[in-house]
Amino acid sequence: MTDTAQTPEQDERVKEISSFRKALIRPELGGICGTVLVFLFFAIFAGNSGMFNSQGVLNWSTVSAQFMIIAVGACLLMIAGEFDLSVGSMIGFAGMMIAIFSVSLGWPVWIAIILAFLICMSIGALNGYIVIKTGLPSFIVTLAFLFILRGFTIFIPQQLENRTIIGGISDAAEGDWLAPLFGGQVGGWFFEFLGERGLIEVFERGTRAGEPVVDGIPMLIVWALVLVAFGHFLLTRTQFGNWIFAAGGDAEAARNSGVPVNAVKIKMFIMTAFCATVFATCQVMEFGSAAADRGILKEFEAIIAVVIGGALLTGGYGSVIGAALGALIFGVVQQGLFFTGVESSLFRVFLGVILLLAVILNTYIRRLITGER
Repeated sequence: MTDTAQTPEQDERVKEISSFRKALIRPELGGICGTVLVFLFFAIFAGNSGMFNSQGVLNWSTVSAQFMIIAVGACLLMIAGEFDLSVGSMIGFAGMMIAIFSVSLGWPVWIAIILAFLICMSIGALNGYIVIKTGLPSFIVTLAFLFILRGFTIFIPQQLENRTIIGGISDAAEGDWLAPLFGGQVGGWFFEFLGERGLIEVFERGTRAGEPVVDGIPMLIVWALVLVAFGHFLLTRTQFGNWIFAAGGDAEAARNSGVPVNAVKIKMFIMTAFCATVFATCQVMEFGSAAADRGILKEFEAIIAVVIGGALLTGGYGSVIGAALGALIFGVVQQGLFFTGVESSLFRVFLGVILLLAVILNTYIRRLITGER
């Protein structure tokens, strides 16, 4: 008796995908290619400028970490199918709240930091709640909060201090137990070890002669790495990560499958606010002050980093690792322009060009994979 059942190899529903095609499907592809090209370019044109010595690496790593922190939140939210244009204003607002609570009101810095996180995450939840309950596009809702938060960031310090820049945070943070978590450094002993063995540069004269030029890794970089690792794990190794993809891919189908779409989206707005507040806290601890103009345009830089990383503007597709690579590209280019002596204002030109190219590439790849016209 002949067995007429089809084997998996014969079943036309089971289609073999080539390795090349699998590589194209990966959302990190654009970020990987962009990172390689950017490093090659600056290795050729700025290799002897100090960009790749220990101090230079620390400089562009710190700038990249700033982009990474907000890109993680923006990436998760975009995969869930929403945008948050209030991120930049929330950075300025969160920093100002810390300054007002700790300097103007004289409260302990740890209380100021915790309150800033609670307030900003509540605003993030409010953003999500309004989007879900009204059905308005998140673009419009968060655009409104962009202006609301920026207005409060200017109005409140003017009323309390008659100015829009508040200093004295470093003095207020002296001896505080929570502040070093955002403004300190780690790994000093390791860099001392490297300096003693001549593996990194040391100061040759002055009061710091013999000490390593880089004496630790700023907590800003640590936060960036932690958030990237957490976001990647959440997205790729948990059920909630599957829910994020489902909520952004087809919300109605996801609801019919039992996915709590509304809760997922609100939590992603909260995550975006959390990342913005981490950025703001690290910033005020670094500079020792808060200013009303901090965070301007950061929301767009975060979105661009995510798009470069392979996320689709329509949601349901993306990668935290890709977004982190997009942020790394930004940091390297911004500092690379300085080391090559190019006018720094051209960085904005680069952002616009790279956004356009990334969207075109992502659209082309999606059509290539799905067969769309």
